[in-house]
Amino acid sequence: MQTAADAGDAATLLAAVPAGRRVALVDPRFVGHVHALRLGLTDPRFAAATVPGALTAQPEARGALLRALRRTTAAVGAGAPVVAPDTDPAPDDRTVPGRIAVALEAEGTAVKRPELGSLTAAVPTDAGGRATAESARDGVDDEAVRLRSAVKAHDGFFTTFAISPYSRYIARWCARRGLTPNQVTTASLITALIAAGAAATGTRGGYVAAGILLLVSFVLDCTDGQLARYSLQYSTMGAWLDATFDRAKEYAYYAGLAIGAVRGGDDVWVLALGAMVLQACRHVVDFSFNEANHDAVANTSPTAALSDKLDSVGWTVWARRMIVLPIGERWAMIAVLTALTTPRIVFYALLIGCALAACYTTAGRLLRSLTRRASRTDRAAQALADLADSGPLAQGVAAVAPGLRGAFTAPAVALLGTLVMIGGALFLPYGSWLTVAAAAVYVLLSGLAVARPLKGALDWLVPPFFRAGEYVTILVLAARSDAPHAVPAAFGLVSAVAYHHYDTVYRIRGGTGAPPQWLVRTIGGHEGRTALVAVLAAVLTHAAGFTTALTALAVAVALVVLVESIRFWVSSSAPAVHDEGELA
Repeated sequence: MQTAADAGDAATLLAAVPAGRRVALVDPRFVGHVHALRLGLTDPRFAAATVPGALTAQPEARGALLRALRRTTAAVGAGAPVVAPDTDPAPDDRTVPGRIAVALEAEGTAVKRPELGSLTAAVPTDAGGRATAESARDGVDDEAVRLRSAVKAHDGFFTTFAISPYSRYIARWCARRGLTPNQVTTASLITALIAAGAAATGTRGGYVAAGILLLVSFVLDCTDGQLARYSLQYSTMGAWLDATFDRAKEYAYYAGLAIGAVRGGDDVWVLALGAMVLQACRHVVDFSFNEANHDAVANTSPTAALSDKLDSVGWTVWARRMIVLPIGERWAMIAVLTALTTPRIVFYALLIGCALAACYTTAGRLLRSLTRRASRTDRAAQALADLADSGPLAQGVAAVAPGLRGAFTAPAVALLGTLVMIGGALFLPYGSWLTVAAAAVYVLLSGLAVARPLKGALDWLVPPFFRAGEYVTILVLAARSDAPHAVPAAFGLVSAVAYHHYDTVYRIRGGTGAPPQWLVRTIGGHEGRTALVAVLAAVLTHAAGFTTALTALAVAVALVVLVESIRFWVSSSAPAVHDEGELA
């Protein structure tokens, strides 16, 4: 930290800082909480940020900062109030940092202004103002505010009342010992994998241990995000780990339960894969709806208005959060049922609970979509197209037949294709080439569904229909096969493909767009993979080769997707985001 005599000296000192470092400018008269400065000056997610009396800039915004600072050099010293003679700026803009923040925004650089709540950040200009600011600062315990703000504002009932009251203190303990969120996230994953291993023993003691360890893993899962918010340690790697490890933990645990059940003489692999498919389809409904509507214009849905009214009634908020069976409630249910019952009962409860939750959330989104008058943006249409995961076959159809969709809407065409594919896999003789013909129809209809921009009121349903078409087809064909271990192999394939779809979502959320087209082409797109599995089922009828083929396909998809995903998330172009929401 260095003290500048005036604005010109500040510009000289800032210019001397190595180019790759963050810089900050703080008014020497600043009075406020230390955590207010943390929020304004240390959050890595924003190129520039400010609180009253302080301003920071990441390397990418330093050039704009220096230009704005030099424009003030001739008129004002760094320690004096700055007021343009022909304007009446807001109080926060009367200081040098405030004036520069306004100049940065005028130049086109986004400047984050974090919400401070009860925290104090002020630049008093006289003794009375300083006494008032100091009194306000001393009247609020910023450590208590820091602990409270470490907890997400919109968590589930179980997480809010059974986990967060003490996990926040674990987060602080970790912060004071120099532990990072990524280390806690990794510990959570390892604990969940050990839980899956305990469940795989197939013994009552193993099930009890698995349930306890799963809850410990969830406590750590909550702690890593709270630690990130407490210490403002957001990172690209943290975003990737946090986004993917929850799914890896849950699916690994499903596999552990299925292995344990088989050891006990009860094959529940179909139920395990069904639970994973249902959960993944639930998530893509959430993703697609949010991407289609987060920047829509003129949201006039009476359903949304009713939801806002219900939010003012406390018990309805918690009831609606519990109905969707979020991750806290779901993991608590899985843990308790694992310890007390059997894997089959666990999966039955999961399937019933997730199905009811899916019906509730999807019905609400349908009502909102049908009752609102909104214009979807090009960005939303592109996000839906990326989420559709159309490969070269569907893209080829879309390119040569953009006008053939006629009066049918995109979701109607996608639903028809999905029903044809799943119906063929389910009802046609197993191994029949008629199933391959159904796959050809699926490819054709998949291409027609995305032949036009997805801007219709219900076009957000297209990606969920495609996910159901692919995942359920793989499940059904594997389940109907006489090939040994075909369903576990299908579990691996769906896991690899689902990872690719989740990775696509988090890239879009970070504003960097979908994975590169070469990746989508290489792994075939949803329609290509579905057609390939149908062909394999026809060619390798009643043969162990079907299991081998599914396993090879799963390994190939996983390798390509993981290598590209890791390359992206550790690169400099990855978004430094932190997911404040939690998947249901």
